[in-house]
Amino acid sequence: MWFFVFFILPFVGLAYVLWHVWCLLPWSTGGKSAVVAVCVLAFSTLFLNFSHAIDRMPMWLARACYEIGNSAVFVLLYLVMLFLLLDIGRLAHLVPKSLLYANGCMSAGVAVLVAVVFAAAYANYMHKERHEVALPTGKVEAHGVKLVMMSDLHLGYHNGRKELARWVDMVNAEHPDIVLIAGDLIDGSLRPLIEEDMVTELCRIEAPVYACLGNHEYYAGIDGSLGFYREAGITLLRDSAATVGGITIVGRDDRSNPRRKSIGALMRGVDTSRYVILLDHQPYHLEQAERAGVDFQLSGHTHHGQVWPISWITESVYEDAYGPWRRGRTRYYVSSGMGIWGAKFRIGTCSEYVVATIGKK
Repeated sequence: MWFFVFFILPFVGLAYVLWHVWCLLPWSTGGKSAVVAVCVLAFSTLFLNFSHAIDRMPMWLARACYEIGNSAVFVLLYLVMLFLLLDIGRLAHLVPKSLLYANGCMSAGVAVLVAVVFAAAYANYMHKERHEVALPTGKVEAHGVKLVMMSDLHLGYHNGRKELARWVDMVNAEHPDIVLIAGDLIDGSLRPLIEEDMVTELCRIEAPVYACLGNHEYYAGIDGSLGFYREAGITLLRDSAATVGGITIVGRDDRSNPRRKSIGALMRGVDTSRYVILLDHQPYHLEQAERAGVDFQLSGHTHHGQVWPISWITESVYEDAYGPWRRGRTRYYVSSGMGIWGAKFRIGTCSEYVVATIGKK
């Protein structure tokens, strides 16, 4: 099933789009062939991003391959939807056949539409939304604690040091008591983080930082990822807990580790008279935190689908795919992420950081 979705379906979509492009362009065979070749090459660079070959390229070329390959996937998705809509319209006799064959005006219209949509999607990604959350509790020792919470920064070839510096400035402007990161600080390779010395930027955060692992730390290499967290001065909670004032922060290892502890096992010995925050990257089985007596759980991973209509899929998979949630006395927040995997596009979703204050119930 997953092999079909991730490997077969994209090629079927590519063939469908390229056939439409071939029919639509009013050019000679040579001109059409050149356009198709460029499209295939752009799509092919995606596969470099899932191999170590990209780490052996010059940095400028690696960045270009990352951006082009991952952008091509999202553009392909929207072109498939557009041509499907036009085909349905043609079958329903609402769209004339001449509109889809050797039509220069239609070709230009499709190109402009795609450019406008993805320029807007890029601008939407670059805008980071600030969301406030109130966390009421009767546990008075935690009252007044201010948290800045993030997930899914995905630092790497696309989110570099310059962008990270901007995010750190946003965090410091909040003057938080504690910063929480719910996994996927790293994208897929440690190389750009090391070569750009991103540790230096993370060390500028003016509050203690606590984090749990995400699946992408495993993709990047768990040993190297652990070393990066240490150098950045981030307290990584890997199936462990730390107490800060009236708060206990419990960090669960990512489900990429089949031997990670259950939430019940993690909570044994945790003093629930203190306010308990659980960091768990992937928001599966939310009932477990409720049963264990967790006060608040922070998760990420879903990205809220990144672009519509993938957000519909994440909403069908997860009990809470995005935003605040509640089960009994346990509150949750699933973040759509400060950064993003792949191309820098957001359609129908947002990139965010969350500011929370623990206060009176």
